Amino acid sequence: MLSIATFIAFLLLALCGLPIAHSLIVGAQIGLLPSERLGAEFIVSQLVTQTQSFPLIAIPFFMLTGSLMVGGKLGQHLIDLLTTLMGRFHGGPAQVGVLSSTIFGGVSGSAVADASAIGSLLIPWLKKLGYPPAFAAGTLAAAATIDILIPPSIPMIIYSLVSNASIGALFVAGILPGVIMCAGFMLVCYVQGRRRGFPRDTTPFNWASFRRQSFYSMPALALPVLIIIFLRFGIATPTEVSVMSTLYALIVSLTIYRDLTLARLKHSIIDAGLATSIVMLIIMASSVIGWILTFEQLPASFVAWAQASLGEPWMIILAMNFIMLAVGMFIDLPAAVLLLTPMFVPLAAAIGMDTIQLGIMMIINLSIGLYHPPVGTTLFITSSIAQVKMGKVVIELVPFYIVAFGILMLYSFVPAMTIR
Repeated sequence: MLSIATFIAFLLLALCGLPIAHSLIVGAQIGLLPSERLGAEFIVSQLVTQTQSFPLIAIPFFMLTGSLMVGGKLGQHLIDLLTTLMGRFHGGPAQVGVLSSTIFGGVSGSAVADASAIGSLLIPWLKKLGYPPAFAAGTLAAAATIDILIPPSIPMIIYSLVSNASIGALFVAGILPGVIMCAGFMLVCYVQGRRRGFPRDTTPFNWASFRRQSFYSMPALALPVLIIIFLRFGIATPTEVSVMSTLYALIVSLTIYRDLTLARLKHSIIDAGLATSIVMLIIMASSVIGWILTFEQLPASFVAWAQASLGEPWMIILAMNFIMLAVGMFIDLPAAVLLLTPMFVPLAAAIGMDTIQLGIMMIINLSIGLYHPPVGTTLFITSSIAQVKMGKVVIELVPFYIVAFGILMLYSFVPAMTIR
């Protein structure tokens, strides 16, 4: 009964426009009203307990690393390099956007930050070249979600907190789907560019300029490689790697780009702090909901019901995907991960799916909601930058949805695709 009351209260509050984290906290408080022993003090203790996890320290440092790297000259140098390489092909300028998001995924770990930073740089440029604003916005909205598959990934850290899966294993497993997603989205850009006659960059190839751009872009290209090496071979823990990545970003900004001022450092710290506070508030709020679900043994009951009603493992996997897609369309990705993971981890274990495969499947699935209405965070950001209606952007996104769903099915039903 507690979970039913909590869910109804949460749903009503969210529909009324209250932020998700606040809806979770107030909903939990309303759900616990019938209990005489569980009051405000219990809720506060649960909120604080969830934050006492050492791996969570990685979140603000990875956020700060991304803010330092993306906020400086790196973005323009990287775009110049990719334009030199890809701009001459059909849909080349749009492919530059997809590749930029993939590379920035190894720096920031946040799709929203990627959509804001890359979108503000590339969408005006694509419009100036003659690309339809809706296509430019759709490409960048979809490409930004590759960011949360390429390590470091903030949603993967959150998932590991609830599922007890290895952060390092999740980071390694996220590389291949991120690369496949990048290739699939680039193929969409190529086909659309060729079919619709989108303009290409006709600037002659200049080796001197290419070498210079490669030198300035190398720090961004090297960072994700270093992160994987440190984690894969046990040189450092994810938290230690996050601190080292921030130090790396500071050194690069000071010595190579020489664009780090006190004002930009202050701005980066504030941005990282605000982004971290939003994620942490959702983590804290979901901890009370998680306790209620565990107290009423809802995950165990859900597993028993799914096995009895659906039977076959493939039907259970398909049902999990439908539930995640529905939830991801209305709830922010971090909150969705925290709410669904306690329910799906025991169910996945019951059908022989390990937590790493489930985590990758969940991140791919919920990432689609970031560029799908009605919530669609990256969709909203890029549509605003392009100054175009979301409905027009959604039409342009249809080929990207097809690619994403294909990759989702591949990682849902082929365990061998999840590398470890």
